[in-house]
Parts: sequence; C-alpha cells; structure tokens
Amino acid sequence: MSDVKQPHHVFVLMGVSGSGKSAVANAVSQEMGTAFLDGDFLHPRANIVKMSEGHALNDDDRKPWLKALNDAIFAMQRTNDISLLVCSALKKSYRDMLREGNKHLHFIYLKGDFSLIESRLKARKGHFFKPQMLVTQFATLEEPGNDEADVHTVHIDPPLDGVVESTVKVIKNVIAGNA
Repeated sequence: MSDVKQPHHVFVLMGVSGSGKSAVANAVSQEMGTAFLDGDFLHPRANIVKMSEGHALNDDDRKPWLKALNDAIFAMQRTNDISLLVCSALKKSYRDMLREGNKHLHFIYLKGDFSLIESRLKARKGHFFKPQMLVTQFATLEEPGNDEADVHTVHIDPPLDGVVESTVKVIKNVIAGNA
C-alpha cells in the first residue's frame, strides 16, 4: 500500500453553446461517480441580470465570474478525486485565469463545426434558439493550440453515448498519466 496521495483532477468541459457540455458532463459524472458543477451557477447577479436583458457579457463582466470558477476549482481539487466543471472557456485568456494556481486542471474541448451545432440547437424541444448567438460564440472562440498541452479534444460528431465514451477515455488516460 502506498502512502503517496494521488492528485485530485478537475476537468473543464469547454466549447461553444450547443456543443453538449452539460449533457456530456452529466453522463460522465453518472458513469464515473464524479463531482459536477455547471459554471453558469456561479455568475454574479449583475451578469445574470445583464444576460436576461439580452445583453452579451464582455471580458470585464466575466472577470469576477472566472475568479469564482478558479476558486471553485481549487475547492473541488481539495475535496474530490475527480471533478467536472462546465464552462465555455472560449478564449485562451479565460482558460489561463482558470489555470492560475490550480494544479491538475485539464480541459476537454468538445469540438464540432457550426452546421452540426446549429442543427442540434434547432432540434432542441422547448429551447429558444437565436442563430446570432452561435455566430458570436464561434467568433469569440480561440481554439486551443499546441501551446495548451492540458487541453484534450473530443469531437462531438458521434451520438451522445460516443462522445461520453470518448470523454471518459480521455479522463482515464489523463489520470493514468498517458495523456
């Protein structure tokens, strides 16, 4: 038996709206028994009011939210072996803020093209879809590059079960030190 404590890992499921972040995180959390937090729950009241009035958030609006997420990641690492956080993390600067002071943080980029995500959003029952929102999301997205070794890409072309399976595989590989 080893006395060496294994590190606790947090995985941020990132991507544009409609990429399936919450659905994938829910399914992975159920399958693996992980902690799970939807980052949208940590938006300050001012952000919620602004968004509910139909206004987009700017980088200044997001700073306190990203700080709250950074703190949540730190807390999750202290209390859970594996945790999942849903956050779009569209810009590298946002991902850098989440990384700050958080060891064993990894990102899983749920990647899909515009037409695939648009078709899925249009097919959602009871969901109000504004095409301009998706255009804005893709315009804001700074896809992770080779300089972000802690980002792992999962393509969302397969049905949900396949995306969940790929995500679980990435998590297991990271924890085993194979990724």
